[in-house]
Amino acid sequence: MVTEEDKIFAKNFNIDQLPDVPAGLPPHLKLKQSRVVPKNVAPLNTDSAIYSGGYVTTGGEESVKVESFYENFKVDVISCTETDIEFDMVGIDSSFANAFRRILIAEVPSMAIEKVLIANNTSLVIDEVLAHRIGLIPIAVDPRLFEYLSENDQPNEKNTIVFKLHVKCPKGESRLKVLTSELQWLPNGSEFLKEAKGSNAKPKTYTSFSCSQDSLPEFADNPITLSHLDILIAKLSPGQEIELEAHAVKGIGKTHAKWSPVGTAWYRMLPEVVLKGEVEDELAERLVKACPQKVFDIEDMGNGGKRATVAQPRKCTLCKECVRDDELVDFVDLRSVKDHFIYNIESTGSLPPDVLFTEAVKILENKCERVLAALS
Repeated sequence: MVTEEDKIFAKNFNIDQLPDVPAGLPPHLKLKQSRVVPKNVAPLNTDSAIYSGGYVTTGGEESVKVESFYENFKVDVISCTETDIEFDMVGIDSSFANAFRRILIAEVPSMAIEKVLIANNTSLVIDEVLAHRIGLIPIAVDPRLFEYLSENDQPNEKNTIVFKLHVKCPKGESRLKVLTSELQWLPNGSEFLKEAKGSNAKPKTYTSFSCSQDSLPEFADNPITLSHLDILIAKLSPGQEIELEAHAVKGIGKTHAKWSPVGTAWYRMLPEVVLKGEVEDELAERLVKACPQKVFDIEDMGNGGKRATVAQPRKCTLCKECVRDDELVDFVDLRSVKDHFIYNIESTGSLPPDVLFTEAVKILENKCERVLAALS
């Protein structure tokens, strides 16, 4: 029969207070939990356990606690330019790191040319190919300033950007290169007239702008342009001509790759290079020469002695050239840190790369809020 004292003891029982219970995970389980180890056949410890009960030993459940995440998660920016950013994302599972990558590629919106109205094209580039090439040209404009254009909406100054291209190669001249610098922004909208349905009907253009876009405060001092002005569109021989209008709208990469705001978004786990013993003299020089990424360096020990050190572990690509030597394989241990990711984002020019990542975080946050709302 269970007494009241037994109930109190069970309620207050804490396995951590027992003297023969080890504190934390044993070393081999800690390595399995936090490191990926590359091997010749396949990498080991690639699975992750961020669910409660994955590691029941004392101290092994910190990864599932919100307080632990707040304490350990951080983002360290390594370098940032107008088009590229490299940063470290620490204390997060690979599933979340990959979610950000997929959102950056497929769900962060941008502006791209969707409709091309060709009035004249006598170049060797056929209309379909010409329209496709123009559609892939990145536009340097903040998509957050525009609205999505649905099937029932009329193209206006809030959802459409219009560019004009009219280039002709004069006879007797050499071949002419048509670059993206020839595309001119039309802040007043389309200049092409639609065919009138009746003789007395007033001619209309393909857009219905109520005001000029350059009169809007966001574009008054910052005119809309293309990200790169030196992209080759076509080459014209003497006498050939291209005249067209290109209409850009807001979209996401999930619909078409031309709306993807990143040239690339990728990550890799932080490499960890561990020397398991002293690598000295001639063996140290062999180790330094074996690494193509210059991860190792020579340290002078005095009296002519030399010792190998891990100078730049971040540069390691886990190519395993350093362990192909039978005499070095027992001295070098290569690993990858599971919750430390080196992230790289290359923007096409619509938004700075740091802003793109911030937008990806917002999209993931909205997804989580919708799930919580559906479950509540």
